Amino acid sequence: MDFTFTEEQQAAREAAQAVLSGVSPDGVPSPVLSRGPVAEDFDRALWHRLAGAGLLSLTVAGEHGGSGLGPIALCLVLREAGQVLARVPLLESGATALALSTHGGPAGAAVLPALGRGELVATVASSGRTGHDAAELAVGARPVAGEGWVLDGVQTAVPWAPSADVLVIPAQIADGRSVLGLVPRDHPGVGLAGQVSTNGERFAEVRLDSVRLDATQVVAAEGAWERLRELLTVGTCALALGVGTAVCRMTSAYTGKREQFGHPLATFQAVAVQAADRYIDLRAMEATLWQAAWRLESGAGGPLPAAADLSVAKVWASEGVRRAVQTAQHLHGGFGADTDYALHRYHAWAKQLELSLGPAAAHEEALGDLLAAHAPDGD
Repeated sequence: MDFTFTEEQQAAREAAQAVLSGVSPDGVPSPVLSRGPVAEDFDRALWHRLAGAGLLSLTVAGEHGGSGLGPIALCLVLREAGQVLARVPLLESGATALALSTHGGPAGAAVLPALGRGELVATVASSGRTGHDAAELAVGARPVAGEGWVLDGVQTAVPWAPSADVLVIPAQIADGRSVLGLVPRDHPGVGLAGQVSTNGERFAEVRLDSVRLDATQVVAAEGAWERLRELLTVGTCALALGVGTAVCRMTSAYTGKREQFGHPLATFQAVAVQAADRYIDLRAMEATLWQAAWRLESGAGGPLPAAADLSVAKVWASEGVRRAVQTAQHLHGGFGADTDYALHRYHAWAKQLELSLGPAAAHEEALGDLLAAHAPDGD
């Protein structure tokens, strides 16, 4: 197993570090102190800097003006974004660009150049009607002869929806297949009800009431939604790794200088043991993330499908980021709850990511089902 990154992937990571180096997690009001969202819009200035550095076109196919890189490069950039709590729809935009580059057809070709330049902002509805059901089941799509498609349904907790230009909506047709609707936010029949995420960002419940789309606004290619869903999953794991990494770094710096009984906290065995446990969590999050991203990028086979690697990555990301912030709060003591210190923001982001990934027990159950389904005959 070789997790060495290519020169192009390393260059993407370094470009992200350069752009994100000036981002402060305290650049907006605290989610703890805000009754509503922390801001009315995402960080547009940062968005333009990311576009200028070519990071928004990273996963756009070369024929549409992008770099044509894959899930690994996207996850490297998202890990850096998670470390500074970058308030931009980088996950949704990057995953959409990559999925449309491979499955989008004419509909993808119509939007990919603008996505890569940052002129068009896309988000994805992936939570379904309640957050617990499959997203594609929340919206129905039916073809209308000579008139395109009609979409009806409700998607909850759509990130950045009030600010996005295009809402990527998975929907199911009568034969059970899934399609992707590229729905303009202000399209007739689209209604948005404001929601606020755990980390204080503007989400929305999206209602589609007989929304009519032409053929150039629907991606009907087999596997398009499945591919996009996988990319969103592995990207969320990358954000969780970034958040966990930053939190552990903060905790290391604090316990190294904070003294009790004349000695730094880090020298006490109980503190060192807890820090070591979180280091193990981070390494496990990292290894399982790159394994899953590699399976998606390479298409390599194995005893189990790539869904198994995604389930393992989700288990570690969901549990690992939660344990990282809990230990950080514990080792910081009362200082960790100070709203003038950034740790509480990371805690809110970690909880949002944990909720997005879902409970580890559900992923373990899915992994068990895959193991049972692919067990050799007689086992």
